Amino acid sequence: MVIKPTMARKAVVLSTLIALASLIVIHAHGKNLNPIPTKRGRLSFSPALRLGQPLFRRSRVYPVTAYGADPTGQSDSTNAILRAISDAFQAPSNRVLIEGIVDLGGAEIHLEGGTYLISQPLRMPNSGAGNLMRREEETRRVVDANLSSASGYDYEDITLKDLLLDSNYRGGGILVVNSLRTKIDNCYITHFTTDGILAKGGHETFIRSSFLGQHITAGGDKLERNFTGTGINLMGNDNALTDVVIFSAAVGVMLSGQANLLTNVHCYNKATYWGGVGIYVRLPGLSQTRIVNSYLDYTGIVAEDPVQLTISNSFFLGDAYIKLKSINGEIKGVYIVDNLFNGGDTGTAIVQLDQSKTPFTKIEEVIIDRNNAKGMALKSTVARGVAQGNASSWTLDFSKALLFPNLIKHVQYTLSTDGTIPNHALRNVSDNRVVVQSSVAVPATVYVTVDQGVSTV
Repeated sequence: MVIKPTMARKAVVLSTLIALASLIVIHAHGKNLNPIPTKRGRLSFSPALRLGQPLFRRSRVYPVTAYGADPTGQSDSTNAILRAISDAFQAPSNRVLIEGIVDLGGAEIHLEGGTYLISQPLRMPNSGAGNLMRREEETRRVVDANLSSASGYDYEDITLKDLLLDSNYRGGGILVVNSLRTKIDNCYITHFTTDGILAKGGHETFIRSSFLGQHITAGGDKLERNFTGTGINLMGNDNALTDVVIFSAAVGVMLSGQANLLTNVHCYNKATYWGGVGIYVRLPGLSQTRIVNSYLDYTGIVAEDPVQLTISNSFFLGDAYIKLKSINGEIKGVYIVDNLFNGGDTGTAIVQLDQSKTPFTKIEEVIIDRNNAKGMALKSTVARGVAQGNASSWTLDFSKALLFPNLIKHVQYTLSTDGTIPNHALRNVSDNRVVVQSSVAVPATVYVTVDQGVSTV
């Protein structure tokens, strides 16, 4: 495995290196950075050290200082950390996890709370491996783990835990490629310019109890309009975020994979007012995403052509709203229910449509209902109304309540009167208005329920 720096990483980053699935961690000290010769914007690579015999075969714990690494960051620790990584990647037996993934027996590379000077990129062992932990305490660093292969998975059962990662505005934080069952736990990632965490391919990456922000702030930052980058970018399937906070970035969470679950995620990155997005669901036609019990704080949710999307039991503050964006005009199996919205009495709708590219034409099984709004305008796909009077015609206008314009798929009404019930019928449904007429004028109350999201048969 080779670390492949992007154009954003044009200088040596100083730090402790670990590989997520093959360990690399970097603490960038801006003034001490030494440039590396580059070609076409890429950092040059040097071959990894030859695998040696483990120093700690019995315990499978590899403290890098035992290999000569300097935890003060004063002298170069590159070769020492390479030796520790090489030893950790020597499997204690011929056991495997899944096919092609050797079992490292719970190997742990320990950085012992230090800050380390790294002078060149590291080349990791090419063979796939798993059952590895990278544990650290209070130290500042950046993690960049690039796990690439032609097919299948490269790593399994990798844990990154208790890290403070400082990217020093030189790129991203953690990069995971084609990794299976990876855990990122209790990490603090800051000063990134691209992605705080990027998971490409693979599946079942679990990110929990972590904080991410491009700039360290507690909200209300004067430079908020200039926030860039993405807190967490999931380009794979079956991942989960739990108890995660994104406190500054242009986009809090970007989702372009299927079947991802977000629970207890708090986004107060760049506000919608400045063009920010809290959670962006970017997989037109097949999202299968669940966002529950989360907190969108002045920054909302955008979903492109959502199919099978659930947003429930979440809280939206500061006129934060949900935008459904049409790319190919399809929306199906969307449930936006039981959420709380709180705004500033500006008339902002809790759910909005972006049909600038093409209108939604395939609308099925869309339920937006049972939401509560204070200082914002409710929008639903289900609406209820009552009309009273001594008349032969009753009109109910649902255009302010319903989300989709000129669309009512189902109408249910009841005509109630104390006298003789006349003949009556539904006469017109257009422009989100319903007209009920009777054969004669009577004093009556008409109750109407309409639905925009019922499936077509």
